[in-house]
Amino acid sequence: MVKIGNIELPDFPLLLAPMEDVSDPPFRRLCKQHGADLMYSEFISSEGLIRDAMKSKKKLDIFDYERPVGIQIFGGDEEAMEMSAKIVDTVQPDLVDINFGCPVKKVVCKGAGAGVLKDVDLMVRLTKAVIKGTNLPVTVKTRLGWDHDSINIDEVAERLQDVGVQALTIHGRTRAQMYKGHSDWSHIERVKNNPRITMPIFGNGDIDSPEKALEYKNKYGLDGIMIGRAAIGYPWIFDEIKHYFKTGELLPAPDMEARIQAAQNHLTWAMEWKGERVGIVEMRRHYTNYFKGIHNFKEYRQRLVTNDHAEELFKIFDEIRDAFSDYQMV
Repeated sequence: MVKIGNIELPDFPLLLAPMEDVSDPPFRRLCKQHGADLMYSEFISSEGLIRDAMKSKKKLDIFDYERPVGIQIFGGDEEAMEMSAKIVDTVQPDLVDINFGCPVKKVVCKGAGAGVLKDVDLMVRLTKAVIKGTNLPVTVKTRLGWDHDSINIDEVAERLQDVGVQALTIHGRTRAQMYKGHSDWSHIERVKNNPRITMPIFGNGDIDSPEKALEYKNKYGLDGIMIGRAAIGYPWIFDEIKHYFKTGELLPAPDMEARIQAAQNHLTWAMEWKGERVGIVEMRRHYTNYFKGIHNFKEYRQRLVTNDHAEELFKIFDEIRDAFSDYQMV
């Protein structure tokens, strides 16, 4: 069993990564149904929370069926991070996570996300501010370092644990790599094997199949793995990995009906949470992933991403059912 504060997780838990414009309540609900053990909100700007920005506050929405669930915040100002942690406390998630890993320029330029990897003292001060502002367990997600010549994850892990961080997720790339090249989990393994480290260490980066999940589980000896991009449009990855761990057998790929049902549910929940218009528009980015690799689907995808009416969209799903009733997944 893996513990983060009072949160009890199964042996070798599977975590859903916080992903901007992806990891919202409708998407998290699907991933929870298909085996995710711990999930996080999209990252939320501490400055936005303090300014009462509507988009930031909307990201605080969590639901009991998601638990355990964490809310992730980012920022480069100690006072703002402490105040935002207090705001997060009021909605009672199970934990607060700090993003020290986002490589996007607009975040890094504000001295936040992966930008903090260049100043470990600041990282520690920001972390202490969050811990001061909440009664919840505080965890961190970060990267190996700023670039290949400044990998500092060993120091980061020790110092974060020393100030009270209760779990650490490490993406096996530097900021300079962004999402390119291969992640290097040997650095994460070294952190895990450090005798000073007692908090759970989770690995993130490039896990896109049950086979790779088992290989990395056995090779690196971490406490669990976090899955990000591989779950987009494919929430079944969590069930598939767990089944493979138990049996050594691969589950069959989700059939067409399962994909249609997942997309319909995602759309329905998105409209319920965001409102019909916004839910329809923001759902459009997901259809390609739900129906990836399906032959002769282009016409239906085009109609799904251009239609503005819920009733007509559900009629299109029914047409897809009829047209692909005998479709065999490979």
